[in-house]
Amino acid sequence: LRYEGKIAKKDLQTDTPYNTYTRYGLPPTPISLPGVQSIAAAMAPAKTDALYFVSRNDGTSQFSDNLNDHNRAVNQYQRGIARP
Repeated sequence: LRYEGKIAKKDLQTDTPYNTYTRYGLPPTPISLPGVQSIAAAMAPAKTDALYFVSRNDGTSQFSDNLNDHNRAVNQYQRGIARP
């Protein structure tokens, strides 16, 4: 099967060696392999007060440094509820 960006219920029910919903334990290969940019970011993290992030659903993220701002961003970007 080819992953197209959305997980459907049938994907969670299809038994494959990589489906941890249908198999006990870990998959036969690594779950994720970090890229060079990920390793570089871990070695030299950005200086920020952000504690939370949420997807804007366009490939970018909204970062917040407090829970109220984060909840506002979740409502806006994930729930479609815009609030001043």
